[in-house]
Amino acid sequence: MTLQPKCEDVETAEGVAITVTGVAQVKVMTDKDLLAVACEQFLGKSVMEIKAVVLQTLEGHLRSILGTLTVEQIYQDRDEFARLVREVAAPDVGRMGIEILSFTIKDVYDKMDYLSSLGKTQTAAVQRDADIGVAEAERDAGIREAECKKEMMDVKFLADTKMADSKRELELQKAAFNQEVNTKKAESQLAYELQAAKEQQKIRLEEIEIEVVQRKKQISIEEKEIERTEKELIATVKRPAEAEAYKMQQLAEGQKLKKVLTAQAEAEKIRKIGEAEAISISSVGKAEAESMRVKAEAYQQYGDAAKTALVLEALPKIAGKVAAPLARTHEIVILSGDGSRVTGEVNRLLAELPVSVNALTGVDLSKMNQFV
Repeated sequence: MTLQPKCEDVETAEGVAITVTGVAQVKVMTDKDLLAVACEQFLGKSVMEIKAVVLQTLEGHLRSILGTLTVEQIYQDRDEFARLVREVAAPDVGRMGIEILSFTIKDVYDKMDYLSSLGKTQTAAVQRDADIGVAEAERDAGIREAECKKEMMDVKFLADTKMADSKRELELQKAAFNQEVNTKKAESQLAYELQAAKEQQKIRLEEIEIEVVQRKKQISIEEKEIERTEKELIATVKRPAEAEAYKMQQLAEGQKLKKVLTAQAEAEKIRKIGEAEAISISSVGKAEAESMRVKAEAYQQYGDAAKTALVLEALPKIAGKVAAPLARTHEIVILSGDGSRVTGEVNRLLAELPVSVNALTGVDLSKMNQFV
């Protein structure tokens, strides 16, 4: 809990009425016995009521301590004042199960401007001491400045004298040095020119060698270029021509081989077909010969009867061949004004049929009744 105890117009040890405000952080102790004490004291009370009780206790102790101190002690040493309040109030609030975590003085003021006057007096004293100190410091500074100037002039005179001596000595040394330097420079210039001529000659020799090397490299490059061109011509002209010739040769040989193989296959085919046909013809011939032999034996055995049977078997085929053109005829019209004449024509055709058969086959149909 955060509390703000405040004591207004409390007289100090010197009788000056001042107002003091502070800030305190308190909490309920967690020790079992002390917690029981806190429960006994505050059980049933609200937080505001608890704050009020602790606040009144702190304000009472704050008043009592203010009465024992002067305004200067309270104002100048607030930490000590706060410590006294904690030490005095801690046992009382501790008996209620409350612990003071911290207590600080927030503000101290009075209505009679005592603190302001006290500050002004102190400020004036400090200002006075400061002015005196400044005057004394300026006096001491002036004395010390004069002494320093005198010492500076003495040192400067001594330094100027030494400087003139040093300058004269320096000029003498410079003249000697210049003479020596000029002599050395002349010798150095001659040596430089000689060395430059030698170096120029070396440079020219190096340039000649570089030109020779470059010419050799150029010749080598030209030879490699000729070789590359030759290889390029071989790769782009000769090799493709050889490849094309080889291709044509291979194609010709392939065509030739194809024709040979085709001819061989065709000959083999014809030979096989000929052999098959020969075998077939031979087999058919043998079968027909055998059939003819059997028929001949049958004809020889049965004589005219066999012949007649053959003719009878052939008659339907002959009739079919003869009637084949008539099969495409829709109708036959016989022009005759006499009906008996039509009948006579039909009878005549039927009467001539055995004669036609006899002329074609040699078989007399009029004698067929002998075999039926």
